[in-house]
Amino acid sequence: MTQASRVTLASISIRDFRNIERADLAIPSDGIALVGDNGHGKTNFLEAIAYLELLRSMRGVRDRDLVRFGAAAFHIASESQGTTVHRVGVGVERTGKKRITLDGVDTPRLTDALGALPSVCFSPADIALIAGAPAERRRYLDIALALSSKRYLAALRRYRAALARRNAALREAARPGARSSSVAAWEPALAEHGAVLVEERRAWVADGAAEFTRLCDEIGERVPMQIAYESPLVDVPDVRSGLAEALQRGREHDARRGITHAGPHRDDLAVTLGARDLRLVGSAGQQRTAAIALRLLEAATFRTRGGAQPVLLLDDPFAELDRKRASRVLALLEESSAKGLGQTILCVPREDEIPRAFTRLERWRVRDGVFVSAGASDAAGVPAAPDAPVAAR
Repeated sequence: MTQASRVTLASISIRDFRNIERADLAIPSDGIALVGDNGHGKTNFLEAIAYLELLRSMRGVRDRDLVRFGAAAFHIASESQGTTVHRVGVGVERTGKKRITLDGVDTPRLTDALGALPSVCFSPADIALIAGAPAERRRYLDIALALSSKRYLAALRRYRAALARRNAALREAARPGARSSSVAAWEPALAEHGAVLVEERRAWVADGAAEFTRLCDEIGERVPMQIAYESPLVDVPDVRSGLAEALQRGREHDARRGITHAGPHRDDLAVTLGARDLRLVGSAGQQRTAAIALRLLEAATFRTRGGAQPVLLLDDPFAELDRKRASRVLALLEESSAKGLGQTILCVPREDEIPRAFTRLERWRVRDGVFVSAGASDAAGVPAAPDAPVAAR
């Protein structure tokens, strides 16, 4: 098993993010169990932590919509251990202007700060990875690979830029009276960078396919679950040439539609149950099992490629799982690191939903975006100290 440094979030400061007006929190090295009714800020807290890794919302929300109502900007800052960068700060204005600092120094490029605080979030919303559109699964692949491969990140940025310009050229060519088009000019860049995306995606899926099946089996799925990279180019030896030819062949069709149809932005990660599409035949519990296995693969990618055991963000993670499957997921989380569970931020609606494995965590509560510490808990889940506010408006 690969040894990995244990990333711990030592403290976090949040200003005007979602419904959190002001919070300055010291995080125990083991993590916390955060309890609160839905809508009071549990997931917002996890989203703030994840923002320091992704530099965007893990829920796909626009930056300006993350700013608390009535505020001009939000700011998140953290101190961590086990990471190359120990202090990360992000400030985002409602206008969209974004400022990022690493160890107190401004960084002009967002890509330099991506992944500065490694974390993986497990949430009931992850069912969209299975039941949702292909774009959900492409986003999953892009995040897992961009945060663990500089080559992939660079190719993704350049591919998206070339794709936007080719699509703009296609729309321009479709205008009445248009005499010329620069559509073809962007195809070499699309072929070059798109080939990197296809090659890295299919290699990652090939490397992780057996482990995905094993994880699903360990969680309790009796019928084999499998993943496969779904692309017209998946078996093409020379992906760059194959993509270049596909773009050329489809140029006329693309011009009529005003959009590029060939390329990795149209591919998918197929997830099957007994060789049938899991989206169509799987129960909610089976789809949750597959989604959890994908998150476990994501965490394993960060450990093996980045040498870091990421912070685990668990947002009511065992919803729609029976007790046996939930206990097996916990066992897999512990198995995933030779040093045991990484730092864990667990969010649940009620105290009786905290699994026994997490009763060691310091108990916190949240209401209307304000956090209150209840101290450490004993094995029975009884608070060992009276409530004490750790954040105030």
